[in-house]
Amino acid sequence: MAENVEFKEPPGGRWVLVILGMIINLCLGSVYSWSVFVKPLTDHFQAMGQVVSANDVLLPFSIFLAVFAIAMPLSGKYIEKYGPRKVTMVGGVLCGLGWLLASTASSVQMLYPTYGIIGGLGVGIAYGCPVAVAARWFPDRRGLAVGLTVLGFGFSAFFTANIAGYLIAAQGVMNTFRVFGVAFIIIIVLLSMPLVFPPAGYKPPGWTPPAPKPGAAVTHEFRREEMLKTPTFYGLWLCYFIGCLAGLMAISVSKPVGTEIVQIDPELATFLVGFFAIFNGGGRPLFGYLTDKLTPRNAAIVSFVLIFIACMMMATMAKPTASEIYVVAFAALWLCLGGWLAIAPTSTATFFGTTDYPRNYGVVFLAYGAGAIVGPQLAGFIKTSTGSYMGVFNYVAALAIIGIIIAYVLMRPPKKPE
Repeated sequence: MAENVEFKEPPGGRWVLVILGMIINLCLGSVYSWSVFVKPLTDHFQAMGQVVSANDVLLPFSIFLAVFAIAMPLSGKYIEKYGPRKVTMVGGVLCGLGWLLASTASSVQMLYPTYGIIGGLGVGIAYGCPVAVAARWFPDRRGLAVGLTVLGFGFSAFFTANIAGYLIAAQGVMNTFRVFGVAFIIIIVLLSMPLVFPPAGYKPPGWTPPAPKPGAAVTHEFRREEMLKTPTFYGLWLCYFIGCLAGLMAISVSKPVGTEIVQIDPELATFLVGFFAIFNGGGRPLFGYLTDKLTPRNAAIVSFVLIFIACMMMATMAKPTASEIYVVAFAALWLCLGGWLAIAPTSTATFFGTTDYPRNYGVVFLAYGAGAIVGPQLAGFIKTSTGSYMGVFNYVAALAIIGIIIAYVLMRPPKKPE
């Protein structure tokens, strides 16, 4: 019998599963500390006589996140077949193995298959499991539970960026990859053991589903094939792409922008990457709550307004207040990325139901992978061609306006298919 159809009351209650998912995602989200690795890796390979451009050293980050996104829809059916426990274990082992193999890389190109493909594949396999568990155990507080579960992924850099900075200074960048790899395998495998789905149709004791608010009704439990025929899906996918493009661009260049443009101390820039992670993590329960209260469309519009303001602040930044503007603007961009990691999964369940949720959200999550490629590579291209990252903010501000229009027009409850 597949694990997902068995019912086991989790020891300590259903909130324990949210906490375990949060910690698992904290390990998986260590990719968000990548900007701390950018200069040490560049220096490491240049010391070996290699030429490393901005695009070269940002590409492992993009590949990791793209493979992560591609693996999500492919792993959905296996979560249903084998259950969240086993799939999370497999993903955790592959994630840690990617970091371990990266420690042996003799060139930046070797990071593409090791860290990028193997590590990204592991995260893509494991990431959807705690999210699906939270969505099913909390039909009464889905946005909050999903937001708290993925909070660990966004909050990860608060810990991993500062730990990485310390380890890189003490042991070197390659030993840091090795330490992270071993730690992630052990932690994820152990914490995945209690993960299990509730029985079909589970409702918390004493809870009665309320009448849906306007703009938030589930009109039908959509299968993936049905979802792909709705305008709502394409509106959600495009909005998710724009939100991730903006946020992942900011995450990939947070430290270089701080040290090269704002000219703050490198140690302070490393600390700020961890500080920004607080907003990335906090954006998940915040926007999960807003998605429940304001409807997915309005929560999306709020995020795009914040992205537009943050990008215009950076584009018009004046030197006397550059450091303050940098902190506020990047905190907002990290906040909104975290927000989209709650808006999108919550919207998927709200618009299309939970019957085929892992497969449905897997396709929606491809927008994240597309944003992971375009955002950092756009920043790298502008840096290589102009010598500065500053030009990227005008493009992202324009995309935020487009996102507002798309959300208003298309992010509406889909009609039941005939």
